[in-house]
Amino acid sequence: MFRYPKGGEVMLPFQRHRRLRSSEAMRNLVRETHWSVNDLIYPMFVQEGLDGKEEIRSMPGVYHFGLDEFRREVNEVSELGVPAILLFGVPLHKDDLSTSAYHDHGVVQEAVRAAKQENPNLLVMTDVCLCQYNPSGHCGVVQDGKIVNDESLGLIAQTALSHAAAGADVVAPSDMMDGRVAAIRALLDENHLQDVVVLSYAVKYASAFYGPFREAAHSAPAFGDRRTYQMDPANLREALREAKSDIAEGADMLMVKPALSYMDVTKAVKEATDVPVGTYNVSAEYSMVKAASLQGWIDERAIVSEMLTSFKRSGADFILTYHAKDAAKWQRELRS
Repeated sequence: MFRYPKGGEVMLPFQRHRRLRSSEAMRNLVRETHWSVNDLIYPMFVQEGLDGKEEIRSMPGVYHFGLDEFRREVNEVSELGVPAILLFGVPLHKDDLSTSAYHDHGVVQEAVRAAKQENPNLLVMTDVCLCQYNPSGHCGVVQDGKIVNDESLGLIAQTALSHAAAGADVVAPSDMMDGRVAAIRALLDENHLQDVVVLSYAVKYASAFYGPFREAAHSAPAFGDRRTYQMDPANLREALREAKSDIAEGADMLMVKPALSYMDVTKAVKEATDVPVGTYNVSAEYSMVKAASLQGWIDERAIVSEMLTSFKRSGADFILTYHAKDAAKWQRELRS
């Protein structure tokens, strides 16, 4: 019964939803979606020949690491309880065949060994691509100004094999060449590395949100762009075709990249497949939050927590994010 102030009564049937929001304890009790440190993967950049570490200008709080400093960072990440890292290499040498990408003692291969020496239980993932390792900055072999698909597959698979042989638990091809998952799976199995997981960047859009990463990975294209192989941001049905074909080729897990503007894609891929699906909270998404936080315009902790929750709500089983260390610290503070 609802009574108007000036008298008279009228029945207004409605539900009191606010009862379940009345206190922090109640909100915690009925919360539908949760993220935890166990959901997070921390991307890291290891630079060959670097002594110490250097902050990446466009990504405050993110660094290029030399191997010695990388070892210290692995220990800090492990101490915070972050279960996994994703490695990107920045080599000294680049050539048209990206030979540094699959050299037995390349920067990523040595970083994998170092990480496993520091913490054998840390899940070590590696980005598998050619873009950092050739002068063109493209993700495949370039012939006559064109990024060629089939000629790239052997080098991409060889890169994945070299990472796995060094001790990587997961190889993650990001190049978006057709058939690269099949090529990688076949070569790993042929070399008795059948237990190495393939995490495919199955749905990787040609996004403006990668801007700061180009500085971080020293991988800006020397000509053109990546729209002939990365996906058109307007397309969703195509994403499902990409995801399903990668599963058919042997992918164990899938990734949607970027995260923030593509949560509908994450949800669709999750609903259409039966393998674990992750999303990559990419460089510009990170940098926008950091820049606004440094200006005092936003509450960084609240924003990041809300973003992580939304990624989980969209269906992501795991989240690759440069916020991982900070998020782990915040969650530890809440528990203490």
